[in-house]
Amino acid sequence: MRVLVVMDPIENVNLKKDSTMAMLWAASRRGHALGYALQQDLYIEQGKAFGLISPLTVSEDYNDYYTLGEKQKESIAAYDVVLMRKDPPFDMNFVYTTYILEQAEREGAWIINKPQSLRDCNEKLFATQFPELQVPTLVTSQHGLIREFLTQHQDVIVKPLDGMGGTGIFRLTADGVNIGSTLEILTQNGQQPIMAQRYIPEIVDGDKRILMINGEPVPYCLARIPQNGETRGNLAAGGKGEARPLTENDKKIAAKVGPFLKAKGLVFVGLDVIGDFVTEINVTSPTCIREIDHQFGTSIADDLFDVLEQGRE
Repeated sequence: MRVLVVMDPIENVNLKKDSTMAMLWAASRRGHALGYALQQDLYIEQGKAFGLISPLTVSEDYNDYYTLGEKQKESIAAYDVVLMRKDPPFDMNFVYTTYILEQAEREGAWIINKPQSLRDCNEKLFATQFPELQVPTLVTSQHGLIREFLTQHQDVIVKPLDGMGGTGIFRLTADGVNIGSTLEILTQNGQQPIMAQRYIPEIVDGDKRILMINGEPVPYCLARIPQNGETRGNLAAGGKGEARPLTENDKKIAAKVGPFLKAKGLVFVGLDVIGDFVTEINVTSPTCIREIDHQFGTSIADDLFDVLEQGRE
């Protein structure tokens, strides 16, 4: 196949952790031809989607892991698969990129994940479609409603709807200080909605990332365990990653959510689970492949390409 990756600058990746590189290495091992583009390389001309695309070769030699050829104009639809792996922030530039990729999709390209679903399925809000899998959750910009929620539940996590890596997450208690200033900053003085969730004490045992491929769970998850008094388990916030087999409850959650993901064209997804509860459904560029592979000898990117090589159903 011809595989195009849209990603952040390849020269800046963390090779020990980067899931996109795991995908590219798997594609290369399987003999697929690779192309590389940044968001700004994609464009529409006369109603057709194109990119200034560089031929890409990759190697698992950490000292010499990629080579880029000269950029050339190509139809995005000339590629069999397009991996949209641009990290958040989910800003308007990201949205515009999904419109360009959606045009390529109309021309026959298979975009992983589906551009419309990248727009529709906000990683925090998408999880609210499964209230039976969540702790009490509130999404609002109204300080009064958040304070009522805090009074009811006493111990609450608040976070922005567009963050990643644990940025902007705060734990508030009903008798705590700086509640007002925290809410002012997060809601931009009551103008922007945020999410509030009852605190889940099981976070001390880890915030589990369950990877889903075409609606089915990988048999192992990565528990991201908070360190040094942190509330957040995110690896980017200093959490420790510990791979574990899925529990029976993890499997039930995956079975519940999986068909919805598949129906929305979300082929590679990360469910975030604390205790028995889903907190987020990550669709933009889920990670944790490398850590699970390292600890359990799996090859999750190969599992993904098994699906991609079978083609669309």
